[in-house]
Amino acid sequence: MDDLPRIGLGIDLHRLEAGRPCIVGGVPFPGCPVGPVGHSDGDAVLHAACDAVLGAAGLDDLGTLFPDRDPANRGRASTDFCAEAVRRARVRGLRVWSMDAVVETEQPKLAPQRQAIRERLAQLFGLPVDRVNVKGKTGEKVDAIGRGEALRATVVALLRPVDLRPLDS
Repeated sequence: MDDLPRIGLGIDLHRLEAGRPCIVGGVPFPGCPVGPVGHSDGDAVLHAACDAVLGAAGLDDLGTLFPDRDPANRGRASTDFCAEAVRRARVRGLRVWSMDAVVETEQPKLAPQRQAIRERLAQLFGLPVDRVNVKGKTGEKVDAIGRGEALRATVVALLRPVDLRPLDS
């Protein structure tokens, strides 16, 4: 593995449905009338973040590692996927250095929980909060996102090689 930083991009889209629990970026949105539909918990932000990390590490994508045809992944917490993405990057000699996310949705409104999402992403990927950013965008009444039928997340992750030298060198 070379000593250069690596960048990855992840994008995920989930349909929203009434009566489903709403979890975005590992943070519950109680009282939200809609939630993502997915084989796992449907957290598009965490799915996109995992794909960004896996892509930067040159590894298979989330759907290949955790296929929706596997019953073990039904209803599974996306936080499990994050732990595995971080572990696999580590095995390749890489660590997540920073992360930037854009979440497109009409609902839930992200502003009240934006900081909590930043903190949760930082926790899950082993980062200081100041290296994680989350931006919320609406669909401006265009397409499924603008009609409130879907949520899309786009995440960029920067990975750097892990310094394995002893601290006293």
